[in-house]
Formats: sequence, C-alpha cells, structure tokens
Amino acid sequence: MIFKTRFWGYVCAVGLIGFIGARGYTYFFDSSVPELQLQGVDADGCYAGDMQCSLLSSKKGELSVLLDGKPVFEKCTIASGQQGHTFSIPTTTLSNGHHALTIEVTDSTYRKNKTEVDCSFFVDNVPLQAALIKPEDAFKVSQGRTLHVQMQLNKKVKTAQISALYQTYDCFPESPNSTVYEAFIPVACEENAAEHPLSIEVVDAAGNTQKIEDTFLIEAYPFKKSTLHVSNEKMVEEKELGKDSKQVEDFFLSIAQNSPKEKLWRGTFCTPIEVERVSTEYGTVRTSQYKGMYAHKAVDVINTPKSVVWAPQRGKVVVKDRFVDTGNTVMIDHGHGVVTMLCHLDTFADIEEGQMVNKGNPVGTIGKTGYASGYHLHWEQRVNNVHVDPLQWTQPVF
Repeated sequence: MIFKTRFWGYVCAVGLIGFIGARGYTYFFDSSVPELQLQGVDADGCYAGDMQCSLLSSKKGELSVLLDGKPVFEKCTIASGQQGHTFSIPTTTLSNGHHALTIEVTDSTYRKNKTEVDCSFFVDNVPLQAALIKPEDAFKVSQGRTLHVQMQLNKKVKTAQISALYQTYDCFPESPNSTVYEAFIPVACEENAAEHPLSIEVVDAAGNTQKIEDTFLIEAYPFKKSTLHVSNEKMVEEKELGKDSKQVEDFFLSIAQNSPKEKLWRGTFCTPIEVERVSTEYGTVRTSQYKGMYAHKAVDVINTPKSVVWAPQRGKVVVKDRFVDTGNTVMIDHGHGVVTMLCHLDTFADIEEGQMVNKGNPVGTIGKTGYASGYHLHWEQRVNNVHVDPLQWTQPVF
C-alpha cells in the first residue's frame, strides 16, 4: 500500500511538472535560500580608504545592502553565478571605529526565499605615526647587556617588529593600552663591539606600514677572570642526584619558542636576595678543572646560607628540578622570551611548575647543590635564549 502511494505521488509530481514546466515548478515550489559569498570584507577586519566589495549569489534575485542600518542601495537585481555584484564603501565618509554591514538577497521565486548576511568591520583612517624615543647619548649598550628600545606611536597597532643582530624581536606596549611600544634586544658577550643597524616595521590594523631605520653602538666590556675548584667527590655525588645538565638548554630552547606573547611583569626587576656581596660578576672568564675555560654568563651573589630566595619579577614557574651542574633549579618565564634561572638552591619553596609567582614570592633558599664550591645563588637571565646581565634589569633607568 505504501509503495502504491509513493508511486502515485511520483506520477502526480511528474505530471504536474509536465503540465506547468520545470521553470514553473521551480518558481512555485523551490524553498531553498540563496547561498551568498561576500568578498573584500573580513569579519572584524579593519579598513581604510575605499573598500572594494563583491557579492556572489547562487540564485538570481534582489539585493539590498545596509550600512549601520541605513540603506546603501535597495532591491538591486543580482544574477546568479560567479560574476557577482561589485560595490564600493568609501570609508573616508565614515567615522573611525566599529561599523555593521547587512546584506539581504531575496530570490525571484513565488516563496521569495531570503538570505541575510551580517558582517562587522572597523574603520581606521588615522595616518600611522611612529617615532623612536632615544636617550640623549643615542643607543649604546655594552657586551652582555640588553638594549632597551622604545618608540611612541599615535595609536595601537597590529604588529611592530624590530630587526637587529640578524634576529627579529616583537615590540609590545610597555603597559596595557599604552601607545609607547618597546623591545628588548639581548647582546651576547661575544658580540662584535661596533656600530650595528637597527630596523623597525610597524603595521596598523588597516595594513598601513611605517619603517624606521637607525643604528646602535655595542661597546666592549672588560670582563674579569677567575678560577673555581670543586672536588671530584662532590661532582660524583651530584651526578647521582641530578639530571643531565644538557636538559637545561633544552628547557631554555623550548621556553624561548613557547614564551607567552604577553608582558607578565611591570616595572623594574629586583635582586632575588638581599645581596651582601657579588662573588662573580656577569661575563667573568672562569677557569676550572671540570669545565675548562668558559664565560660565566650569570651573576653569583651571596647572603646567609639557607636564607630565602625570591622571584625577581612576576612570571610563571616553568621548571622546578635538580640538575648536575645547576643543582636545585627554578626557572621563571616573564613573557616575551624573558626568563630568570635561580640555581644551587638548598631547598624549594612551596611552588609548582605552571604556577604564577609575583615579585618577591619565595622560590627556595640559598644552597650549594650542583657545581658549587660554597653557598651562593647563581642568578641567570636570558632574553630569547641569549644570556644577559640580570643586574642591568634592576636599574630604575633601564
């Protein structure tokens, strides 16, 4: 019985199509809505000048376009196919900021099937302006230190990057909603002391670009020399207790690649202990039986054994572990590739990897674990995995 019903329904449909024709059948019974494709406008995109737009419709019909609720044009005939319908939006006649585009297409069938597309976009016709904020003595930095570059913009931008020493670094607002952008360029101890080029490219949300070319001077630094002796017996013991120190470099590489594109800190850094004495300055060329001759790319500082060690700035604890050379070690990621490492700790504070710590929060106590001849704190800082002098970051004028 079901088969007969379906059969006769099919026969009736065929008969009806034969009576009124395929076009007539489509006109009366088509319930599909037009498929629309808007080109030239991305959702929440930002534009300047004239926006060239194109609309493709799968069906013939009438097109209406509204901008911020007001008609641009209404009931314009649009054909189906790939040719599309083009129109222009002169953004110079609009206010800077958010706008809403609404597109309606009603097909030419009896049912008047309609499709509506809403798209938000932004207008930015403010000319992009950027200028370096330079100290009176221009840009100078010593070997092993960090070059701090700032520039004043007239608005927030999409991207700002600085190229120097064959690397590219992101520039970012010095504080939330600030139009002063900054970048930190690490200068390795081994970097050639000479004048070097510096290039900045700024791109605003509408795609406008500005480039700035300048130079900076790397000055030679007179690094000291020292010797260190740690007994073989101690190193045998450390190898039993700690992980292979090569893992430390693997961690630093991973942190540099995955560091948040966010400035987690505010203001200057502080020393991680009350420093009674600096036992080894940054960049000191050290000679030891265990490691040979090498540059000590950190600062060794001293206070009472087992006294508290704290975070020099806000950041995320990314490593809390023990290694052969560095002993009990804590690494803190401050964002944008800026990382602090605190080594030779006697004990750890109640912290865990992945935890956020604030400036001054305890992370451990001063010890002599790892490759250490006595109680001290090995205080290391890297920017994009390049060692820099951490004491420079504690200076108010930096």
